[in-house]
Order: sequence, then structure tokens, then C-alpha cells
Amino acid sequence: MKERFDALIDHLANAGFFLEQAVEILEKGMIERALRTTNTNQSAAAKLLGIHRNTLQRKMVEHKIAGKRPRRKPVARAQSKTVRRRRKAS
Repeated sequence: MKERFDALIDHLANAGFFLEQAVEILEKGMIERALRTTNTNQSAAAKLLGIHRNTLQRKMVEHKIAGKRPRRKPVARAQSKTVRRRRKAS
């Protein structure tokens, strides 16, 4: 395994990639592979990568990786106690 990484490092260094570019290529590739492996299940992909699901979603936006965005549950309107009391009293 180390030999394969050494070869990759040599390839990237000889091709003139900067560290930031190399990290982006590796990170994007690993995220895409994890999403394919888990059939776009972001929670499972995050677990596979060893990162939090929110971090995965942030990185997906960063790297412009398409994927289903989780639907947010509608926020229930909280009624104040006085409004509820008035309704009960009526």
C-alpha cells in the first residue's frame, strides 16, 4: 500500500501539483467513491470516511459534488403558554 501512495506522490509532485490541489483531488475522489459505494447514503458514506455527516455535506458543496440534500423538517410554530391558556379557557 505504501508503494502505491509513494507512486501517487511522485506522480503529483512531478506533474507540478501544489499540496492544496493534491489534497483536493484525493478528498474529492474519496468522497465520490464513498457515495457510490453507499448508493448516495450520506450518513453511511460519512461513516465510511470517518467524518461527521455535516462535514461530508460541507465538503460536497466545497467540491461541487452533486447529491441529494437532506430535507429539513418543517419548523413547528411554538405557541406561547398564554395563547394556549386563552384557547383552553374559551
